[in-house]
Amino acid sequence: MRRGLVHVLAWLLATGAAVTLSWWGVHTVMAGTAYDPPRALPVTAADATTQGAKALPSPARRPAPSHRPSAGQAPPNPAAPRSPSPSASPSASASGQVKSYDTDGGRAVFDLGPSSATLVSATPGTGWSMQVWKTETWIRVEFSRGTDRVSVMCTWHDGPPHVDIGTY
Repeated sequence: MRRGLVHVLAWLLATGAAVTLSWWGVHTVMAGTAYDPPRALPVTAADATTQGAKALPSPARRPAPSHRPSAGQAPPNPAAPRSPSPSASPSASASGQVKSYDTDGGRAVFDLGPSSATLVSATPGTGWSMQVWKTETWIRVEFSRGTDRVSVMCTWHDGPPHVDIGTY
């Protein structure tokens, strides 16, 4: 009986040491990779607007997509737009200011220049899908989920870029 107990105890110690060594090795190799949790930017009260959208500074400058319009352009939807008043981004790019607009459907980030704009990124929220339309004078990002639609419209045909957010 005593001999069996010694064998079980030795097996448990050897197994525990092997698991610990394996975990430490994998942890050391994986540290600093894409498997680390994302780091969030702090949100301040000055970032919120009265329209329910928030403007957040972009953490890094990304390459802007081309301005070429794609085939089958859809006209902008005039459904109940509202004008957010985002705070200026402290990290302005060479061509303008990078501003982020959070909506119920997702986030759209624009590089707003003095006479035009480019879409930096658009990310739908969980359960939402997204579609983008571009022309020479406007960019529309539409987030949809079932019958819900949220449209972020950036226009600059008659002056500097202006962003409207419409929910329909």
